[in-house]
Amino acid sequence: MSDTIPGPLAVVAHYNLLERLEPAGPGELFRARDTKLGRTVAVRLLPAGFTAPGAREEFIGNARGLAALSHPNVTTLFDVGEHEGRIYLVFEFLKGQSLRSEMGGRPINVRRALDLAVQMADAVADAHACGYVHGGLSPESVVITAKGHAKIPAFALASREGFASSTDARLHDYDSPEEAQGVLSDERSDIYSVGAVLFEMLTGKRPLHRGTAAPSATNPHVPPELDEVVLKAVAPNPDSRYQSSAAFAAGLRSAGAILDARGLFDDEPEDEPRPSNIGGILTMTVLILLGIAAVVWWFSR
Repeated sequence: MSDTIPGPLAVVAHYNLLERLEPAGPGELFRARDTKLGRTVAVRLLPAGFTAPGAREEFIGNARGLAALSHPNVTTLFDVGEHEGRIYLVFEFLKGQSLRSEMGGRPINVRRALDLAVQMADAVADAHACGYVHGGLSPESVVITAKGHAKIPAFALASREGFASSTDARLHDYDSPEEAQGVLSDERSDIYSVGAVLFEMLTGKRPLHRGTAAPSATNPHVPPELDEVVLKAVAPNPDSRYQSSAAFAAGLRSAGAILDARGLFDDEPEDEPRPSNIGGILTMTVLILLGIAAVVWWFSR
């Protein structure tokens, strides 16, 4: 067997592209090696016609501004450049799974859902403070790291605000009602998206644009205080929502503190109850009784 190390698939600037990844967005995504710093990174290579005519430099400048956004729940942008007529962006490489995978098609633990929503709301609040609107949050786009923390993709922050081509302007399942009507997204649209993801974590369903029932109608473990926060975040009218993501995060924390103080999370099962192994228990009981009977018989002789 040969010990030769395979060469890179391609080289972009000083990055050796090692493995093609599922892009979850436009262009191609690779696990790569930064040959200058010796670290593993993720490189996104955008299509040649990704930006609108005359908007390339503006897009690159907008993307580079993300370097100022440093938040533990946002993927870090390391580099932006051009290679053979295509724009590339270099991000931290994350090991983990999507939030969709963690959800597994059913509601998750309420305390866990609340913690993840706080992390996402905090990250979005920092992005808004830097002038970025995300506009593409979903359980597919949020990464859960190996340590269990939520990370929202920085790429979508760079590609909104009118800098991306019409291909990136497609609707997402978690877009707000106003975005679905073609209105340009703003901070309140991101609040709706985070609220919609939280709603699905709690109920296994997405909220309806025309208004929806409280999460507790589906999941009895959701207390009224959390119902109130979620329903305000996913209100069909943006004027009825939280007007800042920071206020939304504060509402989530306040609800969590009240519920913790009451001990309402203590009795909630971490997972769905598993069917009991009654047959196995009965078999074991019979064997133990037979063993005791055998011992008694032996000593009685």
